[in-house]
Amino acid sequence: MKKGSVLWTIRYTILNAAYFSAFCALHAYAAVYLLACGFNNTEVGMLLAVANILSAVLQPVVAAAIDKGGFLTNRRYIMCSVAVILLGALALLYIPENKILIFVIFALIYMVQFVYQPVLTALCFEYQKRGCDIFYGLARGLGSAGFAVTSFFIGKAVSQRGVFVLLWVTIVMMAISFFFTFTFRVSGEEKAVTEEKKHVGEAHNSLSSFASIYPAFMLLLVGTICFFFAHNMINDFMIVIIRDLGGDETQLGYANSLQAILELPMMASIGIILKKFSADKLLIFSGVAFLVKILILVFAQGMGHMYLSQFFQLFAYAVFIPAGAYYVSNTMEEYDQVKGQAFITSAITVGGVFSNLVSGVILDHLGIKPMLIVGSVVCAVGVVVTYVGFKKLPHYKKA
Repeated sequence: MKKGSVLWTIRYTILNAAYFSAFCALHAYAAVYLLACGFNNTEVGMLLAVANILSAVLQPVVAAAIDKGGFLTNRRYIMCSVAVILLGALALLYIPENKILIFVIFALIYMVQFVYQPVLTALCFEYQKRGCDIFYGLARGLGSAGFAVTSFFIGKAVSQRGVFVLLWVTIVMMAISFFFTFTFRVSGEEKAVTEEKKHVGEAHNSLSSFASIYPAFMLLLVGTICFFFAHNMINDFMIVIIRDLGGDETQLGYANSLQAILELPMMASIGIILKKFSADKLLIFSGVAFLVKILILVFAQGMGHMYLSQFFQLFAYAVFIPAGAYYVSNTMEEYDQVKGQAFITSAITVGGVFSNLVSGVILDHLGIKPMLIVGSVVCAVGVVVTYVGFKKLPHYKKA
């Protein structure tokens, strides 16, 4: 018996919209905030790399702990993460202009927000299995719409009022997230979830055992690292690219808004699309779109080309995220699914790490075009690796 499908979808949509509105403020505008605080491009890259490395390490660790059952559940972990981000953003409002303190606190909240992203996805599929009819694609697409709306207004707000606007947006969105996560529960769920996980079998918590069971997935992770090397290169240094093309923070807001709002129709319709195309084919298709997106910027001559590049978000990120989530849900054992979601997010994060380490240095020493060419080559490698993995290796192999 499905339990209030409209209500559950609305509540999960609010969690996504609040998450991605705060994600817009913390991640899409990270370089804007840090540059305003006196960091240079190389230091921005180093900070984001540190935060991404830590989150890549912690994501599968947290997922394994949740998969084991016990006190730590998806819902409880999200509440703890939200509280840390809220308190960190408040601290940044009142600390003195000390780059070391800013480095530590911003890296912490940036990391924590990444770590709980796959847990938010896993929360949906957990509740679906418990009988709560949540329309994941629509909710996730509306989450991107929250990012789009936030980005549309925040660019101009930052130009007029300064970078502290970013912290206030984060604080408000995290307060909303905490309330709706706290109330996102069914009667007796914590005990039920623990009991279910005691009987589902032994989770594959080591990387070697996980790789032996899901070989195609492991090459998908390599491809994901490459795709998001290019994706993060664009996003983390978009303000630098836009300024080179003649724009400013206002155009940054428009560009982020455009790519985010385009995600909604694709994500909302992913359930229908998956009836015609398998998740693995969609993941290969999205990799090609990531490549086209960055190649456009290699040859860009003005803001029109930037907007054209952002249009390909419709086929790149907007396809990859829901297709990846459904791929994990459809091919993995239930007791491995939180880890599966976490490994995808970890791969996304590792791509960000390499991008942060490389992009800032290339940008400071060689310029924008060489940086984008490197991103294009890496992304092309990812397309080839993912294609080979899905065509040559099994998705699931019994031990």
